[in-house]
Amino acid sequence: RRPAVHTANPLLEQAEVAARFWAKVNKTEGCWLWTGGRQTHGYGVFWIHSKPYLAHRFAYELQISRIPSGLTIDHLCRTHPCVNPDHLEAISMRDNILRGTGASARNAVKTHCLYGHPFDLLNTRYTPNGGRICRICDCKEKQLSRIQAKETAQRRLREGV
Repeated sequence: RRPAVHTANPLLEQAEVAARFWAKVNKTEGCWLWTGGRQTHGYGVFWIHSKPYLAHRFAYELQISRIPSGLTIDHLCRTHPCVNPDHLEAISMRDNILRGTGASARNAVKTHCLYGHPFDLLNTRYTPNGGRICRICDCKEKQLSRIQAKETAQRRLREGV
């Protein structure tokens, strides 16, 4: 039998991987910008043994700690190629979305409906998916719908349809 051959020292390999990673980072006074390959949305991609890793997540794990299960990494600086650990925070996906600029974030900060009625305890109805509906507007819309249905029925009676 042949003895098992250990091809690499894991600690040495980790140091080489880290050195290769930091060689692709342009450290400025603020953001540390990833200069390697990027995804469509600008997030850096770092390859290890033919497997892609998001550069900001890799930097967080190198410098801070493992990312807790169920959390994602938020760029506090809002710069996708940034890998500065001081600009990264592990938070829930919900919090990450609400901190952003997408439709969910824009709607979450609204305090009134399109017609100026407040989204408050008495005037807000929540949909199963978490959306908010103004009770005043919803009531007026339902009343209008009932009136239109009644008028349509009366018109059909008159016309003999």
